[in-house]
Amino acid sequence: MEMNEALLTRLTQANGISGNEKAVREVFKDETKEVAESFVQDGLGSIYAKHTGNPDGPRVLMAGHMDEVDFMVSQVTDKGFIKFVPIGGWWTQVILAQQVTITNSAGKTFHGVTGSKPPHVLSAEARKKPVEMDDIFIDIGATSNDEVAAWGIKPGDMITPYIETRRLNDSPFLLGKAWDNRIGVAVAIELLKAAAETGHETVLYAGATVQEEVGLRGAKTSAHLIKPDLAIALDTGIPGDTPGMTAKESDNELGKGPQIMVFDHSMISHKGLREFVVQVAETENIPYQFAFTPGGGTDAGSFHQSLDGIPSLAITIPVRYLHTHTSIIHEEDYKNTVKLVVAILKHLNPESLHTILANG
Repeated sequence: MEMNEALLTRLTQANGISGNEKAVREVFKDETKEVAESFVQDGLGSIYAKHTGNPDGPRVLMAGHMDEVDFMVSQVTDKGFIKFVPIGGWWTQVILAQQVTITNSAGKTFHGVTGSKPPHVLSAEARKKPVEMDDIFIDIGATSNDEVAAWGIKPGDMITPYIETRRLNDSPFLLGKAWDNRIGVAVAIELLKAAAETGHETVLYAGATVQEEVGLRGAKTSAHLIKPDLAIALDTGIPGDTPGMTAKESDNELGKGPQIMVFDHSMISHKGLREFVVQVAETENIPYQFAFTPGGGTDAGSFHQSLDGIPSLAITIPVRYLHTHTSIIHEEDYKNTVKLVVAILKHLNPESLHTILANG
């Protein structure tokens, strides 16, 4: 498949924290409007494009999530510095000295940088410890609370990393913010386009959830709305190919294919669905890796507990430096993930659904 870098750039450059995903949702709708039979949106804002291949076929949900880990304005100091709360999981060591964008309720953006007390004034003991989240602030060049208020910035406004999405030195590695999980949204978009072009034997709902990073919340409402026969979360995972990582922590590598999640903190993947996906990958000669992430979770964790229990699985793309301003993917992993989900859809029909359920 051709690499649609324009799509990936458009998705990653969009700003959207949990509970404020509108910009990403608009990109999704614009990119799929020519092939969507209709759009379905739940009350929290999760969005799906429906495409019917066989109205009597299995109802299939495949979704990335729109939100990225970021921050929210919590208060403004007398001197005009911004205090914030993290939205999603952050490690304080990666927050300092980073450029950010603040978006007010009118959609106007402001540039800033994170800061804290300089190490020169800290005690020797304090310098050995990570900076506490409460001790980090954002400097936007304001001099007073009143000035910040005049700019229209107030508590609840969105704060996102400032970074240019780009290819690293003509390599197959791509750098950007929010690969977690705009890359999953991109896969859902490509899946829908392929389904419309080649046909299928399902009722497909391809889309993106909200508020995954703060508790897999949009997945709960999505499953209730769509009532799928099976669900696949399209997300990101941990590779073990950087210095210091051990095989016990992760034996996956960038460039070696999508990860089929066997077990994570949020779920044990459905055995029948997992075996079906592995069989499809091997039949279609698509590389894949098994993943175990006991410290993380995906929307599949909410999908599988919804309604009467929905057979669910997560297919993830390995990403270096997750939950930071600067993350890296490998283009072959993206391409092969698209190939895998398209192949899964091709092999899904009433008979294969029966086999999946029987093997669960």
